Amino acid sequence: MNVSDYDFELPEALIAQTPLLERTSSRLLVLDRSNGRIEHRSFTDLEEHLNPGDTLVLNDTRVLPARLFGVKSDTGAKVELLLLKRLEGDTWEALVRPGKKIHKGARMSFGVSVSDHGESGGSGDGGNSENGQANVPPLLTAVVEAEGEMGARTIRFEYEGIFNELLERLGQMPLPPYIKERLSDRERYQTVYSRNEGSAAAPTAGLHFTESFLERLKEKGVKLCPITLHVGLGTFRPVSVDTIEEHEMHAEWYSVSAESARLLNEAKESGGRIVAVGTTSARTLETVGQRFKGSRIEACNGWTDIFIYPGYEYTMVDALITNFHLPKSTLVMLVSALAGRDNVLNAYREAVEHKYRFFSFGDAMFIK
Repeated sequence: MNVSDYDFELPEALIAQTPLLERTSSRLLVLDRSNGRIEHRSFTDLEEHLNPGDTLVLNDTRVLPARLFGVKSDTGAKVELLLLKRLEGDTWEALVRPGKKIHKGARMSFGVSVSDHGESGGSGDGGNSENGQANVPPLLTAVVEAEGEMGARTIRFEYEGIFNELLERLGQMPLPPYIKERLSDRERYQTVYSRNEGSAAAPTAGLHFTESFLERLKEKGVKLCPITLHVGLGTFRPVSVDTIEEHEMHAEWYSVSAESARLLNEAKESGGRIVAVGTTSARTLETVGQRFKGSRIEACNGWTDIFIYPGYEYTMVDALITNFHLPKSTLVMLVSALAGRDNVLNAYREAVEHKYRFFSFGDAMFIK
């Protein structure tokens, strides 16, 4: 199956650079996968398309401020570090820039105290300050322990204090490279139901929801089911091979609680629809479906590298809320596996024609 079969023309002007002031003010393209019929609606019209007894599955991961700017400890040259996933303890998989100059054994410094009053600088200077306070230890040091594929590095951190607090202090939100504007409010790249820190990117379909809109859905009888999948950048990378079968997904950590397993079992037993909010929720649900193979779902966690593309038969997901994705991406393939390639590409053509906003801060699609 050719990757080029999932290409489409996308004007750069349709790539949303900033979030809307009101989360629920996005547009909603509704696609009926049984016949390809399309409706152009507003996001809050989703309420009309959800029924009492439907279960809305929400990825409650929280994005880490995973982009760090600092210096090489030996030369003072500027470096950039992007955390992808925690491997264990203080060891992470990360991307580094400039990758060609950062090899095994390299040390990088982030954040150096430069004040007698305990203030700190976010970028750091490797331990030498202009005010004469030399050799002040950095707040955070990273050591490269191994080199991986595609610019990845295994990084071990050294620090005093609490790592997540240092990351909140020093890090920036890891916005995708197609977003050029600076984000003024970090929380606009978090869902309102985010709880469990660990993602390198937001589950962006969830950015459209507000707490009040979720309450409205609950009052209608829609059940909310949180699950967790810590999103890695591999999910969003363009496919670099010619045929789909050659592509390998990066593994991501997922978790389903006992309460969420109960809600999913109830939905299956009662005949209600399981509605995945985003492709990350869909991948988690299908991973769980394969793990238990038709038997009752139980609390579980682990790593998943499931790759969903046309020919795949969904076992858990009945409907999907999603954003508009990159051409030739694994996410377009996942959506096409649910709704059919022709239906999806036709819907994308209409979205372009009607000037929908694309990608992370863009508009939404509901596939029913």
